[in-house]
Amino acid sequence: MKSKFFATSGIIAALYIAVSLLIAPFSFGALQLRLGEILNHLVVFNKKYFYAIIIGVFITNLFSPNGPIDLVFGVGQTLLSLGLTILSARYIKSIVHRMIFNTVVFTFMMWLIAWELNIVLHLPFGYTWLTVAAGEAIIMAIGIPIMLALNKRLYVKCWGE
Repeated sequence: MKSKFFATSGIIAALYIAVSLLIAPFSFGALQLRLGEILNHLVVFNKKYFYAIIIGVFITNLFSPNGPIDLVFGVGQTLLSLGLTILSARYIKSIVHRMIFNTVVFTFMMWLIAWELNIVLHLPFGYTWLTVAAGEAIIMAIGIPIMLALNKRLYVKCWGE
């Protein structure tokens, strides 16, 4: 079972990296549409995907033009957001409602990315928070029906179990 979990985690991390770097110019700036963020919804189905997503974000951010600070802020934002979503599972039983909660949490937590861009690129915090949050909300909202459809076809909850 452990080898299946590690293989699945590796595939998820690699997928996150590949789809995020596919449109790299839109994955790191004030206007972000990081496609890999759709995979954040995997923790709604199984909290074990937490590690795969964190690894995917970490490796993706190694390619960031913003430098090593993106490892701290980007991974930190994902870690906090995924953690809140995992904790919410105790109180929110519906998969769809947890995905909506996950979308709201990730969107709100983009203040960390706005802060990072304020430090590195001297972009205005409020406006940058608005732009990166809007991009995150769009990607995560698009991800809800995609992940629900994948779950119907592949039963995502059992990957790696």
